[in-house]
Parts: sequence; structure tokens; C-alpha cells
Amino acid sequence: MKQTIPHMPALLNTWSVRMVDSTLQRYTLQDALWHYEHGLLVMAIDKVAMIGGQARYTRFVSEWIDQFVKSDGTICTYRVDEFNLDQINPGKLLFQPYKQTGEKRYRQAIDLLRNQLSKQPRNKSGGFWHKKIYPNQMWLDGIYMAAPFLAEYARSFDEPSIFEDVTGQILLIEKQTRDPRSGLLYHAWDESKEQKWADPVTGCSPHFWGRAVGWFMMALVDVLDHLPQDQVHRQELIEILNRTASALLRVQDEKTGLWYQILDKAAEPGNYLEASASTMFIYALAKGVRKGYLPQDCLSAAQRGYNGVLRNLIKIDSEGMLTLEGVCSVAGLGGQPYRDGSFRYYVNEKVVPNDPKGVGPFILAALEMENAGDEIEQGDGP
Repeated sequence: MKQTIPHMPALLNTWSVRMVDSTLQRYTLQDALWHYEHGLLVMAIDKVAMIGGQARYTRFVSEWIDQFVKSDGTICTYRVDEFNLDQINPGKLLFQPYKQTGEKRYRQAIDLLRNQLSKQPRNKSGGFWHKKIYPNQMWLDGIYMAAPFLAEYARSFDEPSIFEDVTGQILLIEKQTRDPRSGLLYHAWDESKEQKWADPVTGCSPHFWGRAVGWFMMALVDVLDHLPQDQVHRQELIEILNRTASALLRVQDEKTGLWYQILDKAAEPGNYLEASASTMFIYALAKGVRKGYLPQDCLSAAQRGYNGVLRNLIKIDSEGMLTLEGVCSVAGLGGQPYRDGSFRYYVNEKVVPNDPKGVGPFILAALEMENAGDEIEQGDGP
């Protein structure tokens, strides 16, 4: 079984490259933000650059990073005092340039983000607050934002004690948010049970939001890249990945292979097949099979999902540019105005094309499927 995606210089007219080319016609460095979704998009472009050897993609990624990381290692627009896990995610881009160049500023920027996590507020069970403004709340989203970064930090700088914190965050939120009946995970957990959206008994938010579970699935397969084979909780994470994958396969839409905005309410009026969750699941399932964590039927599910994205959510204009449709723009909990986590809330948030939270995972999913050899033939598109 393949363990790594090989260097593939023939990535010329693949869906991954076509989406990167389309994205770079729409996205400029003037649009760049040190923000989790921009970080995800640029990481996906960087992955295509590393696998396919496209020098112009590499230059774009380097220029994006250097727009933010200054000579003293500070990061433009980043504020540590917000204690916002979302702002950690772009930091994953800094490890490779530090390894390649040895420039002190990259290490200083990495350490700046690491220091935030060392002081991140925690609930009584030891879980990171999602943000300083959200006391006692753990969101599935936050596992993706912080855990892979922290795991790569531990491996890169030989601090194995950090792995226990990484796995502890994952084990805690999985235990608290998993629904024993469906196996799906609720979006968030408030240990204090003070939020209006929190169940008075469990502290969980009321619904299984697709993208939240997508963040969690991507986090699992990415953390495992860095976790030592003999780490005490490694097998538990693989078991969590399998449990969650099994639950997702049960709610995959039979007709399209896609997944719904609210995963378990396919028949509920207003629910819709959502692009970012679907592409995140495709990526995590396909990578999980490639790495040997998941059974082969998960790759078949990924194939069905991938075909569904290409046939239903990818549009191609007269100049060959790709558009990914059907991405939920944003969804959260609490805040002002208050977001109550109701079904009506999730399905009424704006749906937009080409949102980075969908485009980034689409590129990653396409790379996995191209590597698996099951890409739909190119040509005229879906």
C-alpha cells in the first residue's frame, strides 16, 4: 500500500492543477490574510507545488509567507492576546521554509505561535478554549487549527512530551461530542453548560455540522503524519478515525456521493449538499486508506464523493476556469449577534462559490484521488 504521494511532475491537466490555476487568477497577494482559511488554501497550493514541481506555485507560497513574517519573526496582523486557535493554522506553512533555509525569523514565528498554545486558556478538563472570547468551549474546528501544528512542532524540534497534549485534546473532544447512537460528532462542547446552545446535560451543541466533522477528520489524518509509531495514544486516534469514518459512510448521499450541511437530516427542508464538508471527507478518507488507517471501502466512498463533487459542484467557464459551488460561507456558535446552533441557523447561512474553506480541501482531495489513480478523465470536465 502506498504511504506517501510520490513526486508527480506530470500533474499538468489534473483537477488539482486546474483548480490552483483558476484560484491564482482570482486570488492575489493583496487579498492575503493571516487567517485559517487563507492558510488552508495556500497549504493546498504548496502541496501541489511540492508534488508536481511547479516553480510558480512555490514562488507564490514563498511570497505569501514573507508578506506576513518579518525579519524579527513577528507576524503581521497576528495578535497573541486573542488566544484564537484559528490563527495557528497558517503557521503550518512555516516549518518547511525554516527547514530549507534555516532563517531565524521562521523559527521565531513558529515559536510565537507555540507560545500562544502554551498559554492558551483551558477548561477544567484541559481542553483548549476555541478563543479567549469563548470561555470553556471546545469546537471540532479548533482541533484542525492547532493539533497538526503542535504535532509537527513536537516532531520538528524533538519535544515528545507535547504529543501527549495533542492526543489529549483529540481524545477529550471526541469523548464529549460523540453521539452514541449515530457515531457522529456534535459541532462543539461547552464544559460549563452556560451557553444557550449547550445541552443542559451534555454541554454539546445541538447538531452535527458537516464542516466541523470535516475539520476533525482532516486533523486526525494530518496529526498521524507526525505522531510517533510508539506513541501511547496513536492507535486510539486510528480507532477514532475509523469510528467517525463509519458514521460518515452511513450518512453519505446515495445518489450523489456527497454529504449534507447537517449530516443526519437529509430529508429536512432547507438542508443541502455542501461542498466543503464533502471535499474534507474525501481527502481524509482517501488519505486514511493510503496511509493504512482505514479499510478499502472508505476509498470507494471517497471515489463516489469525488465523482459527485465533479459532476454536481464544479462548473467550468468558457475559458476553462473552475468554480466550486455550494460552500457554506461561515458557521459558528455564540457571539454577537448570537448564533444558536439550530438547524435553521446552519442552513440559512450564506452559500458561496470558491470559498477557500472548500477550494483548499478540494485541491487536497484531488491530489489524493489522482494519486489513487481513480480520477475522472479530464477533457471537457464533469
